[in-house]
Amino acid sequence: MQISRIPSGIKGLDPLIEGGFPIPSIILVSGSAGSGKTTFAFQFLMEGARRGEKGLYISTLSESWEWMIRFMSSFDFFESEYMEDGTVVYLDLGKDLAEMNEAKILKKIREVIAYTTPQRIVIDPINVVNNYVSNYRQFLFDLVSLLKEWSTVTLITGEVKEGEKYSVDAGYTADGIISLIMRDEGDVIKRYVQILKMRGTAHSLSLHPLEITNEGIEVLRARF
Repeated sequence: MQISRIPSGIKGLDPLIEGGFPIPSIILVSGSAGSGKTTFAFQFLMEGARRGEKGLYISTLSESWEWMIRFMSSFDFFESEYMEDGTVVYLDLGKDLAEMNEAKILKKIREVIAYTTPQRIVIDPINVVNNYVSNYRQFLFDLVSLLKEWSTVTLITGEVKEGEKYSVDAGYTADGIISLIMRDEGDVIKRYVQILKMRGTAHSLSLHPLEITNEGIEVLRARF
């Protein structure tokens, strides 16, 4: 049976993953600070909005949607009206995390998904929740189980520690893992992307150069 897919919105990525992300699936996008995780996530949501798909962005960092709009508006792909008209819903979960346990966090996420019925979901970043739950791996398992009740594609971003390619706990339950890599090469820092896992997909395993410009993220042809 052929797997249904949706385009990622990331220029140059879909040819490496048989045309797009499988539906439904949980995709972990890992990288260090500044590697482009949030830009990747919004590019994904904006692609869906242009196709008439609802999106849900869940922030764990207690950042207002006005601040996020101001930051993302520097990119050509970003259309603020999609957030203003509710096509893409923004949930600031971070401001309430300190007062919530695992059950309350999951209940809040379930309620907002049921209310918004999105086709695309982003949770950015997932690592922050580790500071507020007693069993992080169990929480991730319960979260993924919740998300798979819906026919969506969910991107979960994860901060990596030095020497890691992806967040191990989050990667344990993900259907796909995309690593955004920053490397010191002489006097410059260069960016790469590597697809480490994508269930049901024949995908590239190469390091592919990645550029972030005012147009957004673009994956270039591998030189290796």
